[in-house]
Amino acid sequence: MNKLSQLVILAGLVLVGGCGKTPPGYPGATAVLPSVPVRVQRVETKQWTAVEEVVGTLRAKLHASLEAKTTGRITELPVVLGQKVKAGDLLARLDAPEVQARLDQAEASLRQADQDWKRVSSLFDQQAATRADYDAAEARCRVAQGAVTEAKAMVGYVEVRAPFDGVVARKWVDVGDQAAPGKPLVDIEDPSRLQLEADVPVSIAPMVKQDARMTIRVGQTANECSGTVAEIAPSAEPISRTFRVKLDVPAAPGLMSGQFARLLVPVGDRASMRVPVSAVVQRGQMELVFAVENQRARLHLVRTGRRVNGETEILSGLDSGDAVVVEGATRLVDGQPVEVQ
Repeated sequence: MNKLSQLVILAGLVLVGGCGKTPPGYPGATAVLPSVPVRVQRVETKQWTAVEEVVGTLRAKLHASLEAKTTGRITELPVVLGQKVKAGDLLARLDAPEVQARLDQAEASLRQADQDWKRVSSLFDQQAATRADYDAAEARCRVAQGAVTEAKAMVGYVEVRAPFDGVVARKWVDVGDQAAPGKPLVDIEDPSRLQLEADVPVSIAPMVKQDARMTIRVGQTANECSGTVAEIAPSAEPISRTFRVKLDVPAAPGLMSGQFARLLVPVGDRASMRVPVSAVVQRGQMELVFAVENQRARLHLVRTGRRVNGETEILSGLDSGDAVVVEGATRLVDGQPVEVQ
């Protein structure tokens, strides 16, 4: 027998040996699994309202970007980010000496005009001045008074004060910067009154009605709240083909301006299988559900949809009527004996 024939026979013996069953007691044999107490529930097909999720942003309903009405160097900025302010509180003060100089000049002109008017008035009473002289003096006095009023108003422009109660949301400048009309200094907003701004596609815009209460999901969590439709744009944006919608959202712990949120727009009713959220086990990228068959847990890979009132929609992987484990599923492995409680 040559060497090649020996190798063929040896390979055949190895293949035959590999086709045999693993003998009892061999280290690779399946271990006996303990029985686990579980609670089960039947998979039900239920009617629910289908929704379309529209991305939006929470914003303060009352917000303002404050700027100076005159030019000047910022000498005081006594606020910090997040600071609460009351209406009338000082937010910034400018150094604008030319404004004070203008007021001094206006007051001096008023004093002179007032003296002239008194002198002409006295002469007019004595019939030593004409009516035209009297009217001209009176007009100069009124012009001077108006100049003083204007100058005093401009003096008030060197101080920027809060127009309403709120918090400092942003600071655009710092002490030493130059302020000018049109250049924002400080943003303030009222965190107690929030709005959701969302651009709703034209295809589902008829589902959004004025004053309707709608569901909102904030952030990446399943936490939901409700809002009231306050504003609907009368026309669509021509590029995106969407309507801007604003909903009033009551203040709640964890809600703040700038948060990402979704508006859930109902678009119709449909039937689907649902199980409690606790029945779905997440292992890596897989979603699993254990069904009880012949007193054993059988693993099912499932594909889930949205969550509705503590239940998860099952798109595939189960049949209606299956008994699934809703308590104790995280401790199970496929084929493990179970005791239904």
